[in-house]
Amino acid sequence: MTRAAITEPAKTRLNAPKGQRRLRLVACALTLSAMVHDAATAGEPITSRPGQRKVVTVSARQDKQRDEQSVPPAPTAMPPRASDGAVGERAESAPRGQTQESIATEFRARPELAVLKSLETSQIDLAGAFALIGIQNPQFLAAQQRVLEADAARQLAAVQLLPTINLGMNIDSHQGPVQQSDGNILNVRKDSLYIGAGANAVGAGTVNVPGVVWNLNVSDSIYNYLISRQVQERRAANVTTVSNDVQLQVATAYLNLVRAAELHSIQWQARENVAEVARSTAAFARVGQGRLSDANRAASELSQRDADVIEAESQMVRASARLAALIGLDSAIRLTPTDRWAVPHTIVPEPIPLPELLTIAALQRPELAEQRAEICRTLLALDSAQILPFSPTVLVGISSGVMGGGSDLSSQPVGSSQYATGQDRYGNFASRSDFDVVMFWTLRNLGVGNRAQIDASASRVRQAELQQLMIFDRVRAEVASASVRVRVRFQQLKTAEEAVHESDRGWRQDRQRMWANEGLPIEVLDSQRLLLRSRLALLNSIIQYNIAQFELYQALGQPQAEMLIRSADLLPEVEAVTPEQKGQ
Repeated sequence: MTRAAITEPAKTRLNAPKGQRRLRLVACALTLSAMVHDAATAGEPITSRPGQRKVVTVSARQDKQRDEQSVPPAPTAMPPRASDGAVGERAESAPRGQTQESIATEFRARPELAVLKSLETSQIDLAGAFALIGIQNPQFLAAQQRVLEADAARQLAAVQLLPTINLGMNIDSHQGPVQQSDGNILNVRKDSLYIGAGANAVGAGTVNVPGVVWNLNVSDSIYNYLISRQVQERRAANVTTVSNDVQLQVATAYLNLVRAAELHSIQWQARENVAEVARSTAAFARVGQGRLSDANRAASELSQRDADVIEAESQMVRASARLAALIGLDSAIRLTPTDRWAVPHTIVPEPIPLPELLTIAALQRPELAEQRAEICRTLLALDSAQILPFSPTVLVGISSGVMGGGSDLSSQPVGSSQYATGQDRYGNFASRSDFDVVMFWTLRNLGVGNRAQIDASASRVRQAELQQLMIFDRVRAEVASASVRVRVRFQQLKTAEEAVHESDRGWRQDRQRMWANEGLPIEVLDSQRLLLRSRLALLNSIIQYNIAQFELYQALGQPQAEMLIRSADLLPEVEAVTPEQKGQ
């Protein structure tokens, strides 16, 4: 606390009677004598009464600096009170040195966590946190990759109508008996080579691996492509769902960071107020004009406020780490919000009736769009299963290449055997082309398998429809709950703000009464606790109101501003109040 803040109460006491001014001078003289005594015994331990802890004095220079900064203006004489007991008698009965030893006059500087000094600090705002979601948040990036996977699957399903090209060769070498079509067994050694479009051309058969081939079921190819489009739409809607959820988490984490920062400011201000009371009560007790219990009580309250300040700083570190984890930043960096104060922010304007909010959510929620795509997918799968028994499987193959070879039977001289042709043992290469078309219908397991497949697809359709109803019920509950929370938090804002004004007024009045020797220090401490409690309640109300606004906006599916704007005709009419009516 600055010297101006310390001497401000003294300015209000300059108009005191001359008798009280003389008493102040006497009190100052007593304070100076105590300072001289402390300076003379500097560096020597002073032992208090048995059962009390030892207090080691500081040097004369430190004691002088401390008194100049911490001790308020000299206190006036405090008359005995019925509630206080014989204050004057107790002050006179206690030895002066013993009273000074029992008072905690060492007022600490601002408490701070040691870990905060080693952390790098960086400011961030809510818009910057939202921008980092699409860059470093792994949950959002994983959802985007699932969309890319679905897009690749859709492209794969679309290109099934295009043929497949096979280029290759095969070498066939046989030595031993073979059976002819009439059952005759021949002992032959033969070889062949095929090079071109296709492969596995052996003997008199066709090219088993065609060079250009279509192999597909007509209905499966068409419906698989349509189903892949619905899967892609569902994944795209899922990206929006994940984005909305992550944005709500980031907004909540940022608001908690703002709460922690302002909580630290409130706790620090409360600590300074208590420190002022502690310095004042210590000064009164030091000169014998106040009770020792008041000084000790104020010092204990100051220690509690120091602990609260440290706890508030630890909450700042935890809130910063939580926000950094959501946006993919290093947790070793201490993030500080650019918002210096927590103020209420309205995202969804009033008044919008609940039925309209439910309608907006039904149109905008990405979860419902995701489930609608899933229902379309199951319906397409059901149609495919019903048409499958009547859909043919088509195989079209075209091959072209060069083939040649020979055998030991055909290479013999003409006339030596019925197979002798006089050809070369290995040669006779020439071009070859093949065209094959195969079409067939399949009835799986005598039709029972097809029936089971149709029943399973119909069950999946029903499950998807029921899942949509469950999601819609959850959306309606979320919208209704968020709408109620917004209104409740708004009402709490009003009551919390009034409580802050009243408690602040009461604290200032009690502090003024203490300076004027009309009130007790414990009354000021009680008022300070009430003021701290009301400020914390107001801070929590503001943060909870902002979080409720984000929750309502997320429950509505983050609609465009045009859907939330209401014309002036839809707003409730408010009668104009004239100055004369206000006076009445």
